[in-house]
Amino acid sequence: MSENGHISKLLKNKMQRRTFLKWSSAIGIPVIAGGVGTKLLVERQQKEEVASAKVEEKIVSTCSINNCGGRCVIKAHVKDGVVVRVTTDTQESGDLSTPPLRACVRGRNYRSLLYHPDRLKYPMKRVGKRGEGKFKRISWEEAIETIATEVKRIGDHYGPESRYVNYASGQSWGLHGGKNAARKLLSLTGGFLNYRNDYSSGAGNVATPYTYGTNNSGSSFDSLLHSKYIILWGQNPSEMIFSTPYREYLMQAKKNGAKIIVIDPRYTDTAIAFADEWIPILPTTDNAMMDAMGYVIITENLHDQEFLDKYCLGFDDSHMPDGIPKEESVKNYLLGIKDGVPKTPEWAEKICRVPAEKIREIARNYANIKPAALIQGWAAQRQAYGEQFMRGGAQLACLTGNVGKLGGWAAGTGYWSRSDIVYPFSFENPVKASIPCFLWTKAVEKGVEMTAKDGLEGVERLTSNIKCIFNMAGNMLINQHSDINKTRALLEDDSKVEFIVVSDLFMTPSAKFADILLPGTTFFERWDIGVPWCFGDYVVLGEKTIDPLYECRDEYDVFAEVADKLGIKDKFTEGKTTFDLVKESVKRTKKELDPNFPSFEEFRDKGVHHFKFDEPLVGFKEQIDDIEKQPFETPSGKIELFSKALWDMNQHDEIPAIAKYIPSWEGPEDPLTEEYPLQLIGWHYKRRCHSTYDNQSWLEEAAKQEMWMNPLDAEKRGIKNGDRAKVFNERGTLVIDVKVTPRITPGVIGIPQGAWYTPDKAGLDQRGSLNVLTSQRPTPLAKANPQQTNLVEVKKA
Repeated sequence: MSENGHISKLLKNKMQRRTFLKWSSAIGIPVIAGGVGTKLLVERQQKEEVASAKVEEKIVSTCSINNCGGRCVIKAHVKDGVVVRVTTDTQESGDLSTPPLRACVRGRNYRSLLYHPDRLKYPMKRVGKRGEGKFKRISWEEAIETIATEVKRIGDHYGPESRYVNYASGQSWGLHGGKNAARKLLSLTGGFLNYRNDYSSGAGNVATPYTYGTNNSGSSFDSLLHSKYIILWGQNPSEMIFSTPYREYLMQAKKNGAKIIVIDPRYTDTAIAFADEWIPILPTTDNAMMDAMGYVIITENLHDQEFLDKYCLGFDDSHMPDGIPKEESVKNYLLGIKDGVPKTPEWAEKICRVPAEKIREIARNYANIKPAALIQGWAAQRQAYGEQFMRGGAQLACLTGNVGKLGGWAAGTGYWSRSDIVYPFSFENPVKASIPCFLWTKAVEKGVEMTAKDGLEGVERLTSNIKCIFNMAGNMLINQHSDINKTRALLEDDSKVEFIVVSDLFMTPSAKFADILLPGTTFFERWDIGVPWCFGDYVVLGEKTIDPLYECRDEYDVFAEVADKLGIKDKFTEGKTTFDLVKESVKRTKKELDPNFPSFEEFRDKGVHHFKFDEPLVGFKEQIDDIEKQPFETPSGKIELFSKALWDMNQHDEIPAIAKYIPSWEGPEDPLTEEYPLQLIGWHYKRRCHSTYDNQSWLEEAAKQEMWMNPLDAEKRGIKNGDRAKVFNERGTLVIDVKVTPRITPGVIGIPQGAWYTPDKAGLDQRGSLNVLTSQRPTPLAKANPQQTNLVEVKKA
């Protein structure tokens, strides 16, 4: 049905003409002449336009509350119930800690998102084969009744472990979130299968605590003003926004004289903006370079022996856990005492392709120029042995004594966490079973066979495979999960997962697999609070700007009605609306966490609250200042460069007790390179937030979906810039335009992640959706996603 057909149908269904005129004007839909009553409609529109001219414009400050780390301020200019334009934060304070929270290219597009003609407008149910995208409009009453019935039926028949709320957050990353509303409903009706960890930093989240005892290993970004040498290893804050002030601090650190090195297979926007030097490296080989840096630091006596003796376990023969052979130490590994292979820069160069002399130079600089910050991005731990990357960075920080020092950095997963807000939306799941979030497809197919070796926790065995999935405001069901073709075949069989509920703004690839499809709301259409990733130093109020369009509804309100059908509405809402939750969060944050937090009225007036601190947060400063009174949260109370807990797992080849390079499956040393000689990586693209906004035409103009390929690799295959190419491996094939550029290292191709899976009639993806080619084989320790570990071949289409 055309968009005009949708609007006409809505109009016939008792939509007020005034509302129709406002929305049609907002999204640029013309009034078509020739129909009955058209003249009256045109005359009425002309009268509305005259009246509208007299309506005063109101500016409402809100926040981009989706799964983006930056949390920019969006000022919605509202006139007669319509957002007529958006602007952003312009206030210059002169204080690095409170820079203007300006919208990026995505934020400038938010009005187009709000009024996009392809918005889902009313609830629907599937009428074709699952995945075909064929749906029939239904009433909200039918949608709610169906959900309530299926939740009860599946729970009663298979048990609560059969019900699952999928990982992802999309447009509802705020205070309560759609997924948490679904979780609370299921908790109140027997429970659901839990997941843990995430796709972003899954390997590091599990690995870092084996070294430091905790994930929260980083410092606040203002500490970088004291750094003299900064290594950004696989990190790209110019495109992947964690918190707006981060880039301000990096730039000021550079002005202060700090030298910045970027290690990455791509010459990223971050390398362009900040780096004194770009070091291209092959994916999955980071630990080879780290090992070689450690070798240089030790053999040239640049290591901080006093720090290692006092704070660390496992560096040398004299500091090993009881009962562990001395030759298993970090030092003996790096010097090749045990295996006969010294981890020299020449050894590493053959693996990672970084010149040996460059490795020596970086190692010497990192050890000698103090304080130095090695900051690891999360992309490089999304590989086959990503746990080693995170532990390897921490090991280098310890070798050089940069842990717990102002201007240093402990490396590992964490960035910082010195501020937060109270989340008043709570629930307790009676089910204790938990799986790693990346293994949900395995729990669909072989859930009852999963054991602790598969990452199952809380129970010895599951009582059921996953039979019911709630996928709220996310595209993880198909688009963002590995091996799309395998996942698609699994979900098409509705005897496996019997019921799927999806809520979203658009007909995404995941939405096509819904049995019941719900039209969600944008941040313009609800109350919320925006917090940057990793709990930055500010929060932004998400004030409701307009009423929800069409029949769109916030997931919280939908599940409140489902709860009502099941007789538990009072327990679900506890008498609170989303607006009440926002106000309660503000009140409790002020009372329980920060007495300087504003009242709701003050917060609403300003729109933003910046947390202020007297000095930077330095990761593990307390432990380094007084380890006797403030030991590390490890079994030994020290930094465990050698982890006896990992040793006792007795899987030394894939889960070693010390950080080390392990040749990766589908890495550059895999024999499979004879058939698929190119390594494929993805990255977070500035025109999308994961897969959100991929259908926005303005953003396609800003940054086209195209594959990066080095000229040497392109020439071998007869491919020129702008050509269309097939990219394939044993898991699938996609077609994409090629950008031939020296900004990516030879032997590697890059495809921006998040493009919507768009198969043709033959099932061949035409959009360049990266996960057609990625693997569902998890990392060995965390059971996390390995989506940067792929071998492929490319041919001209």
